[in-house]
Amino acid sequence: MDAALEASADGMRALWISLLVLAATAALQAAVVAFSGSVALLGDTLHNAADALTAVPLGFAFLLGRRPPTRRYTYGYGRAEDLAGVVVVLTIGASSAVAGYAALQRIAHPQPVTHLWTVAAAALIGFAGNELVARYRIRVGRRIGSAALVADGLHARTDGFTSLAVLLGAAGVGLGWTWADPAVGLLITLAILVVLWQAAREVWRRLMDAVDPELVATAERALKDVPGILAVGTVRLRWIGHRLRAECDVIVDPGSTLVQAHDASVRAEHALLHALPRLSGALVHPDPQPRDGVDHHATLAAHRIAPGL
Repeated sequence: MDAALEASADGMRALWISLLVLAATAALQAAVVAFSGSVALLGDTLHNAADALTAVPLGFAFLLGRRPPTRRYTYGYGRAEDLAGVVVVLTIGASSAVAGYAALQRIAHPQPVTHLWTVAAAALIGFAGNELVARYRIRVGRRIGSAALVADGLHARTDGFTSLAVLLGAAGVGLGWTWADPAVGLLITLAILVVLWQAAREVWRRLMDAVDPELVATAERALKDVPGILAVGTVRLRWIGHRLRAECDVIVDPGSTLVQAHDASVRAEHALLHALPRLSGALVHPDPQPRDGVDHHATLAAHRIAPGL
C-alpha cells in the first residue's frame, strides 16, 4: 500500500470506531433524557449525536480521496477532506442552535427534572466516551496530517467537558435551584460555540492553503544543504487532503548544463521528501544565478501580476 492509502485506511478506522462509541453514548443519554426531562443532558446528547454524524462526510471524503488523479482532477481528490471540514463546522453550528433554543425554552417554561442520579451517571458516561474518542481522533489525525480529523477530535474533547457540566445542573436541581438545568444548557451552548470558532478557523486556514511557517523554514533549510544549489528563492507549500505539495525556486550556477541543473533539482526534491514526511512531491525550478544585469525572466515580466493587485 502507498503511504496516502495507508493513511486513509487509518483515518477510516478512527472514524468508524469513533462513530460506534459516540452513537452508543448518545443513545444511552437519549434514553435518560426521555424519562428525566433534563434539558442540559438533552443539549449534551444532541452534541454527541452531531459529533457521531460528522463521521459520515469525513468517511466519504477519505473514500473519495483514494481515487487516482484524472485529466480533470489532476491533483486527485484530496481536497474533498477540506470540504468535509466545512460540513463538520456546519454540523457543530446546527447543534449549538438546537441546544440553545431548548435551554431558552426551558427557562421560559420551567419543567421538573427527575431521576437526578441517573442524569449524573449519564453525564459521566458522556465524558468518558467523548474523551476516549477525542484522544483517538487527535492522535490519528496528527499522524496522518488530517486537519479535519484533529478538529473533530477537539470537538469531541469539549463535548466531554460539557458532559461534566451536566453534573452541575443535576446538583443544582437537587438543591432546589430549578433554573440550574437550563442554565447549564446555555453554558453548553456557549462551549459549543467556542469549538465552532476553533474548528472554523482551522478549516478556513486549510481552504486558504495556509501551512505552518515552520514547514516552510524546514524546506528552506533542506534546500540550502543540497549540492549544486547556490541559493533558495520562493518556497510554496499547500495541503491537498493530508498530503503536502511543494513548489520551489532555486539558484544554480549559470554555467551548468541542462543535465546538471536537472540533477540539482532532483536532489532538491529528494531532500524535501526526507525533510517533510507528508510531502507527496515537489516541483523544483532551477534559475541561473543573475550575472551582468541579465534578467532571465524578462519574457514573463509583462504576464506577472504585481503583489497586492
